[in-house]
Amino acid sequence: MKTEAQIEQEILKIQRGTVEVISIPELKDKLKKKESLRIKAGFDPTAPDLHLGHFVLLRKLRHFQDLGHQILFLLGDFTGMIGDPSGKSETRKRLTKEEVRENSLTYQNQVFRILDREKTQVVYNAEWCMPLTSEDILTLTAKYTVSRMLERDDFTKRYRAGSPISMIEFLYPLFQGYDSVHLKSDVEIGGTDQKFNLLIGRDLQREYGQEPQCVVTLPLLVGLDGSKKMSKSLGNYIGITEAPIDIYGKVMSISDELMWNYFELLTDLSFEEIDNRKKGISEKTLHPKEVKSELALLILDQLHDPAQNRGAVEEWNRIHNAKNRALPEEIKTIQLDESYFVEGHPGLLSILNQFQFITSVSEGRRLVQAGGLYLNEEKLSEWQISLEKGQEYLIRQGKKGKFLRILT
Repeated sequence: MKTEAQIEQEILKIQRGTVEVISIPELKDKLKKKESLRIKAGFDPTAPDLHLGHFVLLRKLRHFQDLGHQILFLLGDFTGMIGDPSGKSETRKRLTKEEVRENSLTYQNQVFRILDREKTQVVYNAEWCMPLTSEDILTLTAKYTVSRMLERDDFTKRYRAGSPISMIEFLYPLFQGYDSVHLKSDVEIGGTDQKFNLLIGRDLQREYGQEPQCVVTLPLLVGLDGSKKMSKSLGNYIGITEAPIDIYGKVMSISDELMWNYFELLTDLSFEEIDNRKKGISEKTLHPKEVKSELALLILDQLHDPAQNRGAVEEWNRIHNAKNRALPEEIKTIQLDESYFVEGHPGLLSILNQFQFITSVSEGRRLVQAGGLYLNEEKLSEWQISLEKGQEYLIRQGKKGKFLRILT
């Protein structure tokens, strides 16, 4: 069994980068009684790709894993069809079984860049939620009241504003809580926006005669815009499967102030080491760009091959050398034939989306508004650009050096 000193050290490691642990005395008690705890984290596969916001949670799971605990990586193929209402001002669009299953397979290919595959148990909540009978669901819903549901901040705001709240949205936190009952989890991890759902898991475990799980909440990583949480829908994200040069460039684009938050949440540097870098910048013995480059590599080396990462940094620096700005040695080039001009002049953003240079036209509009899209090395100020025949267009996305050449 672990000594008091070992448990204290383990608690300190667990607490790093967290917002809240509910509760420390309960967690200590569990660590005294069990060598290995069951650590649950749920991911609803509502989109195919993971970003550094998810990476914060995955890193905390890895910390638990390195401490010898069992990771229950839950893919919400059932709850994903409902849609988590957390932080939403309107009812989410429901996904099909096929969409959720396809996304869940993509998730698995990505998470094992961080987690140890041999020490991770992947579970799907459709396995136990789908077989529930009407009687089972009535029993579950009887264990929670509407008034308790309306204590949730986003539900309260929508109710007061007269915005619709579907009954299925009330079921979401109940099913997430029921996952904890079925898995008999000792600890559940989630972002601060998940706190309400995580606490319902504690309540339901008590209702079903189990010892309640501890809850660990993590901060929401701020996106590249420096203000809102990282999100694909806002276009302010860094995908964990993006090319090293793109990840490096995006990290280099964040503000000097934001990089300290990234150091704390996305690296294993001690607080003392982070403070030393802050001191170096304030005393002008270190340059912010030098420290930010270190941050980018610390993140990259957790996701990609270190040798490949350093090659990407060299290429990025070559492209972004202020004194001798160079284009990449190889730029993807597309040729538009006559078929693209049959119905008129194609729109630039539509073509960029079609050839996967941007994920959607909406993302392209956001990039233009943010000053992150360049045409022939001139920053675009409007998005309604049409392409003409017999021209060559060089497109660059942001400071990260992602290029595309279009020939018409």
